[in-house]
Amino acid sequence: MGQPVREYLLTLCVTAAVTYLLTGPVRKFAIAAGAMPEIRARDVHREPTPRLGGIAMFGGLCAGLLVASHLTNLKSVFETNEPRALLSGAALIWILGVLDDKWGVDALVKLGGQMIAAGVMVLQGLTILWIPIPGVGTVSLTPMQGTLLTVALVVITINAVNFVDGLDGLASGMVCIAAAAFFMYAYRMWFGYGIEAAAPATLFSVFLMGMCLGFLPHNMHPARIFMGDSGSMLIGLVMAAGAVSVTGQVDPDLLNVKAGGLREATHAMVPVYIPLLLPLTVIAVPVADLLLAIVRRTWQGQSPFAADRGHLHHRLLEIGHSHSRAVLIMYFWSALIAFGAVAYSANNASMRIVLGIVLLSAVGLVLLLLPRFTPRAPRWAERMVPPRYRRLARAVVDPAGAAAEAAASAAAEEGAEGEREPIPAGINGATAIGDRSRFVDRYRAGSHR
Repeated sequence: MGQPVREYLLTLCVTAAVTYLLTGPVRKFAIAAGAMPEIRARDVHREPTPRLGGIAMFGGLCAGLLVASHLTNLKSVFETNEPRALLSGAALIWILGVLDDKWGVDALVKLGGQMIAAGVMVLQGLTILWIPIPGVGTVSLTPMQGTLLTVALVVITINAVNFVDGLDGLASGMVCIAAAAFFMYAYRMWFGYGIEAAAPATLFSVFLMGMCLGFLPHNMHPARIFMGDSGSMLIGLVMAAGAVSVTGQVDPDLLNVKAGGLREATHAMVPVYIPLLLPLTVIAVPVADLLLAIVRRTWQGQSPFAADRGHLHHRLLEIGHSHSRAVLIMYFWSALIAFGAVAYSANNASMRIVLGIVLLSAVGLVLLLLPRFTPRAPRWAERMVPPRYRRLARAVVDPAGAAAEAAASAAAEEGAEGEREPIPAGINGATAIGDRSRFVDRYRAGSHR
């Protein structure tokens, strides 16, 4: 099993590296193309930020597919039509997203495009053939039923990821966590039970992790580029393709034989039941946000696709959490739900690892919810984290911080009253200048820890 792990790791690194390297040029292209919409009332960022980050993510996906097709243990996956179906559907949804990021596309047109992309994947064989129902057994689906169920699952997943893309680094981080949990489950299905039908889903999750990890450094707060609909719909479709593959292609009767009995098979297949409603339970938070948004907008007499500031991440900001803290809370919630579902089906060998991740997620969530807890990196890791996570004493060294300190000292000596004139943002949208001035004020007042 060591060789497949190395090949998965190579595919992950190539996908992440290509995505990361392409994001910088894509950002310049988005600025030159004018893909920088003005700030809307529901937005939380303060300056126009380029979109079209999905172009880099699609490039990473293509690079990952190319590399994986030449690897020994992963080459067999490409003997099926599922990778081709994934690439076809991803290309269609990516083109639709690029058009929306640049010129804007009507919500109903986007919905129709999502259904067409899902239909293209179904035509190429990526569809749900049967569903396992507890207490009933395996229920075979007619072609029409499988098509409708597949299209519904794809559309729900795409819009769930799209709806949660409201804060810097939120969607890419949550989907990366979901993909990691999905990989652990699908890998166990393939190499643990020897079910080759789970191989495409395992590979899809690796692509998804690479795309998100490569884009995340550019998208952390304050974001230099947004993935836009070209990115959010793309990663939503890749996640849905993996869910469809492992749910509708893996024969529960075969798993019954491999697992050694009906009870063991039922225990192992539990996370497969829920994906039909909440794709693998790993995006339960964005799906819940999606359902709440639809109910809220319908109750207010608005269109279910109308944008507002009532999402879960918006509410976290309204109750006083900072941008970074709100994102981390959503991260830990996603990890707790995703790995908790995987832990239910894990065997004794991997149970400790999964339960350890669940425990750490719970501890992190509790610490973030404490009102006076501020996450700080240890001194040896300060150079690898953004300035906001460093010790406050280091903030005075920064030239911008020193300038802010001098301005604050002059204002205090002159006895000026009222609000100070805000410091203009830098060339790259460096809104952190204002934060640094606050850090310096706290340092001068002796309130730093």
